[in-house]
Amino acid sequence: MKIIDAHAHLGYDDVFDVDFTEAELLESQEQNGIGITLVQPPTVHDLAGVQRHHDCVADLCRRFPGRFFGIACPNPHLPGDEYETEARRCVKQMGFVALKLHPFGHAVNPTGKHGRRVFDAAETLGVPVMVHTGAGIPWAAPSLLRPIAKERANLKIILAHAGAGILSGEADQLAADVPNVYLEPSWCGGHLIRSWVRRLGADRVMLGSDHADNAATELAKYRSIGLTEEELEWTLGRAAAEVFGLP
Repeated sequence: MKIIDAHAHLGYDDVFDVDFTEAELLESQEQNGIGITLVQPPTVHDLAGVQRHHDCVADLCRRFPGRFFGIACPNPHLPGDEYETEARRCVKQMGFVALKLHPFGHAVNPTGKHGRRVFDAAETLGVPVMVHTGAGIPWAAPSLLRPIAKERANLKIILAHAGAGILSGEADQLAADVPNVYLEPSWCGGHLIRSWVRRLGADRVMLGSDHADNAATELAKYRSIGLTEEELEWTLGRAAAEVFGLP
């Protein structure tokens, strides 16, 4: 069983004052038996800053082929066509596998003009979108994504943190009603993960750590809530591999 961590970061985050290091990512893989990690930049506001971080993610992927894949996260408020150009550079030139929308970190309404740029670009580039949900209401409320997810039935949308506990009821209802919505429940309780696996299907739920030092805790949740071997195979790797088109 190949374990995939679908949500990790690399670099210094200007909003949350956290430094996500390469050493921590490598240690997380080695100590927890993680085969693949999907890595995105921290929250950065300007174009030059996010380009530097995207280049660092791409360099990590080149130096450790097959172990790391990138997720792009430019600021949707970038002027002109800077957002679209950087998203295309990441996907088409550097092989990134998804785009990330952080409504909290970038102070963006997912249903507004700038928020919709992310979903438009993802459809054009043929990649899924991961969206931060939970902390940062109102823009990080999962329910806001309902019209977008229903309008774009062929676009896969992953709810990072699956509402983070306090808004997990909204994430649950959205995923139950809209089949192209998937849950990455980092920081959620094990009982919620078990419920989603049984109600939605193991192919709709995927492991994510968010912080490298949280990977062991997240893995322990899945392994201690009575999931079958087949359910573990899907949630710990296969679901992410299919959603993100990984080898």
